[in-house]
Amino acid sequence: MSPELTDLEATVAAERAAPLDWQDKAVLPEWYGRTAAQIADDSVPLDRLSTPLLTLDRAAKNRNVAAMAEWCASTGVSLAPHGKTTMCPSLWRDQLRAGAWAITVANEPQLRVARGAGVPRVLLANLLLRPQGLRWLAGELQADPAFEFMCWVDSTEAVGIMQASLRSTELDRPVPVLVEVGHPQARTGARTLEAALEVADAIASAPALALAGVAGYEGVVTHDVDARAVEQIDAFLNRMVEVHDRLLGKYEVPEPVLTAGGSAFFDRVASVFAGPRDEAGTRLVVRSGAYVVHDDGYYRSATPQHRDSGPVFAPALHVWSRVISMPEPGRAYLDAGKRDLPFDEGLPEVQLLRRTGPAGPIVTELRGHEITGTNDQHAHVRVPDGSPLQVGDVVRLGISHPCTAFDKWSLIPVVDDASADVPVVVDLVRTHF
Repeated sequence: MSPELTDLEATVAAERAAPLDWQDKAVLPEWYGRTAAQIADDSVPLDRLSTPLLTLDRAAKNRNVAAMAEWCASTGVSLAPHGKTTMCPSLWRDQLRAGAWAITVANEPQLRVARGAGVPRVLLANLLLRPQGLRWLAGELQADPAFEFMCWVDSTEAVGIMQASLRSTELDRPVPVLVEVGHPQARTGARTLEAALEVADAIASAPALALAGVAGYEGVVTHDVDARAVEQIDAFLNRMVEVHDRLLGKYEVPEPVLTAGGSAFFDRVASVFAGPRDEAGTRLVVRSGAYVVHDDGYYRSATPQHRDSGPVFAPALHVWSRVISMPEPGRAYLDAGKRDLPFDEGLPEVQLLRRTGPAGPIVTELRGHEITGTNDQHAHVRVPDGSPLQVGDVVRLGISHPCTAFDKWSLIPVVDDASADVPVVVDLVRTHF
């Protein structure tokens, strides 16, 4: 066990040792009073679980984690995956074990979860401006010299708030902050080179802060993934490089950070950021989060592998839903809806059916079936002529956008292989939204 991960390992172990009960919708009544570790030892077949249900495919997840780690090592970039995707200490642990440099979060509550779980290095890809929150952070940094933290700033006003809030704290090391570069009409970040340099000067004049690098998020530039989109992404990333180059010699840390990279264009980040920055000892950091489970929708068409660039990932999240009604020809209704599955970046795709019987499960690939809409607890399926679908069948759905799948499930069964004839539960992981 890595000494740096001791606290996080303890958190994961405690979650697996906690008795389960009715408070998690994935927990069966016969599991009440038992622990996740005990259930994992039982190798419970998937067909015994209730629906709707979100599962994590261990085999696919492990391949994704390894593929991303190998790619980062080969390209010379560090990985600080966005923990907001999963908010799952068990998966954070897996990512850090595989070599991730840090875990990234998006707001103060997520920061408290990561800190409480024992993540040793946390990037806050946002501004932290609540005075009480800043004083809490100062206390955490002072209490634990091994705990490392960085956040973004994009204005002199934000720098002033941070300095005023931290000035009275007993903090023997300044808080490292990165100048955030933004894009017009798109979230936070300094809009011009002049504005970014002004923010950097303000940081350098604030004793409680240390100028530590440049940050940005290229995903705000475009939602497209075509050649024109790549040109726009590269232009934004080059603006970040320009800011970074103008700040060389002014950084107040031994190793400045240059960071961008969501889950769609991290290959472009590595390509554009590579170059004449080694003289500054700069750490290049990508922050992809969705790669750990990938999907069967948006990211399947947006990640670098779609452009034959970067590592190849496999979908590791599925929703299992039961056919509860077929009241008219060409129409079926499932028991999973908006409360159970993501719908913001496209509806799930219908993949296969599982039918239990005396001779064992029947697994059939489904073609031509389409989810046309969802209600809170129902999915509407267009059924083609000749479909084998029957009331009572369980359907596997591939999801789009894992970021809005995890938040619907506080406890997620992990199966050994979602494509096996008889998937079995090998673990349960907990999320914290």
